[in-house]
Amino acid sequence: MIKMVKIGGILLLAFSLQQCSYSQSSPTNQKTKMETDKKTNPVYSRTDTSKVNLSEEEWKKILPSEIYSIARQKGTERAWTSKFEKFSEIGTYYCAACGNALFKSDTKFESGCGWPSFYEPISKGSIIYSPDHSYGMERTEVECGRCKAHLGHLFEDGPPPTGLRYCINGVVLDFEKAKEAEKKYQNSKKD
Repeated sequence: MIKMVKIGGILLLAFSLQQCSYSQSSPTNQKTKMETDKKTNPVYSRTDTSKVNLSEEEWKKILPSEIYSIARQKGTERAWTSKFEKFSEIGTYYCAACGNALFKSDTKFESGCGWPSFYEPISKGSIIYSPDHSYGMERTEVECGRCKAHLGHLFEDGPPPTGLRYCINGVVLDFEKAKEAEKKYQNSKKD
C-alpha cells in the first residue's frame, strides 16, 4: 500500500511538472510571437483612430486564439495570471486587438483583484461602456473605443481621484515603454 502511494505521488509530481512546462514560454518567444501577430493584423495601429468593423470570421483569422477568446468572445483570463498584474514599467497600455491607446501607466494601481487595474482611461473615447447582466450580476462592461474588443469591467471601488476601478484582462493589453515611444517619435521627426 505504501509503495502504491509513493508511485502515485511520483506520477502526480511528474504530471504536474509536465503541465508547467507546456504553459511556460520564454519572454523572447512571447515578444517575437507578439511582433509577428501585429504584422499579420492589418488593423493594428497605434496612430490610426478610425473605427474598426470586422466580421467575427475576420477577427478570428487575424487574432491569436488567446486574444480572440477574450476580446471577441468576452472571455476572462484566470486571476493572477496576467504578465501585467504586478507590472510597473512606465508607458502606455494599448488594445492588443487594434493598437488603440487605453491607459497610461500612472493610472495603474494594485487592487488585489488578480487583474491589472486602472482608475482612468487615456481619453473619453478610448473606452466604450455597456451594461453587463451576465451570470446574474449587474456590471459595466468596458470595450475598446476603436474596435469594441471586450477588455473587462468597471467598478466603483477604486482609488481617488476617480473612485473607479477598470478591471482589465491583461491578455488584451499591449504595452510600450515611455522611453521606447519617445525614441520612436524622435526618429520619426528626423525622417
